[in-house]
Amino acid sequence: MKNLNAKVLAIGALAGFTAALLVYGATVQPLLFILFGALSALPILIVGLGWGNVAVITAVVAAGIVGAVGQSPSFGLFAMVLALVPAWLSHLANLARPASELGGPEHLTAWYPLSDIMLHLCGLAAVVIVIAGAVMGYSADLVGQVVDVYTSVVNQQQPELQLNADVIAKTKSLMLYAIPLVWGMIWVMMLLAAYYMAIRIVSTSGRNLRPREDIPSALRMNRNAIFVFLAAVVAMFFGGIPALVGAVLLGAFGAGFIVSGFASLHYHTRGKDWRIPVLILTYLTSLMLTVPLFIILVLGLYDTRKAIALTPNKNAEIPKQPDTKI
Repeated sequence: MKNLNAKVLAIGALAGFTAALLVYGATVQPLLFILFGALSALPILIVGLGWGNVAVITAVVAAGIVGAVGQSPSFGLFAMVLALVPAWLSHLANLARPASELGGPEHLTAWYPLSDIMLHLCGLAAVVIVIAGAVMGYSADLVGQVVDVYTSVVNQQQPELQLNADVIAKTKSLMLYAIPLVWGMIWVMMLLAAYYMAIRIVSTSGRNLRPREDIPSALRMNRNAIFVFLAAVVAMFFGGIPALVGAVLLGAFGAGFIVSGFASLHYHTRGKDWRIPVLILTYLTSLMLTVPLFIILVLGLYDTRKAIALTPNKNAEIPKQPDTKI
């Protein structure tokens, strides 16, 4: 048991060290912040999904210590906050209880719904973006400076394309809310991709505590997410800080509904002869046009449900409520 505990702690510490290095890479390369930030979630998710809460807690603490010693206490705190997001997601994914408590068969175990995990994922992604924006001093002045620099470069390279003051002002206003919205969307999709990759890795190794699910049928958004999405739309009309927070929420939860819409499309086209060309056409047009993407968003908003994964008790090999404390 002592050797097992030491091994689990070592694996968790290694994951935390790796996550801290990736977070450092995100701060060194601001343009790749979202990419490296999302990649930092991968080792945390792997140890959490494969080795449980002890390993993931060790990883979070190790990420904070490595960041504090290697860079600064504030950086260590930041690395720990980022690591807490995938740690919490892996904790939720490992939660299970007898299906009989939900009115199901006695011999089955019910796992925490993927729709609820998506709700937490979108909410936590939005919180991280808001915190990061507050730390970096995101404001209209900062965006204005970036736009001014870009405008001056364009004017120097192409003097014939001189932009007037009205166009520049509208660009600054648009970018002020477009940047957090896009950040929210990309962050959610990157975190979801990291979660999916972690599930595949631990399943391949045979260490997965949670059974692999059929993503097209299980990946839906929680119905309560619709109210958050609508509140974000309303907040956009208030301007100022409420609008900025609303933009982040709109991007994060909008991304969740878009991913859910694509999953629903995959599910409902199964067995159809025209499935492959329709999926390819949908993905290609969604990358280039906003109308197909809006249709997918509406599909995600319409098809909300809670699918609970069930496994036989004898195969789950877990207690009624395993590792529920974090």
